[in-house]
Amino acid sequence: MRTTPPSPGLAPFVKQWAVLLTSHRKDGSGVGTPVNIVVEGDHAYFRTPANAWKTGRLRDDPTVEIAPCTARGAPTGPEVHAHARLLDHGGPEDRHAASLLRRKYPVTHGVLAPLAHRVMGTPTLHYELRVREEQAEREVRED
Repeated sequence: MRTTPPSPGLAPFVKQWAVLLTSHRKDGSGVGTPVNIVVEGDHAYFRTPANAWKTGRLRDDPTVEIAPCTARGAPTGPEVHAHARLLDHGGPEDRHAASLLRRKYPVTHGVLAPLAHRVMGTPTLHYELRVREEQAEREVRED
């Protein structure tokens, strides 16, 4: 299986265990949440339970920032501006994202997250992250 090399904007996140995903309230203030992501080419995926507060914030404003962080959410590097897109639940892209997350995080996303979501009685949602174009162009020029 050939993998596509990551885009320059997402390259720092390939081996990162957690990233701080900052979504925005209606008043514009940011709320950071550590999430696991998996990078594939020019995009990345993460998952969350459907009843998480961030799903409402992402529905209202899909503009986010991601930054490398510790498991507890302390940032360890610069943030990157991105756009989050909800994947169709149960669709091929949704299943692909789940498979990639299970492969990178076999215990967390192969067992624990699906079990926790089942116990909570809520579906698992997968999102795609893409670095915003103007930031990607700036990073290419800086190289």
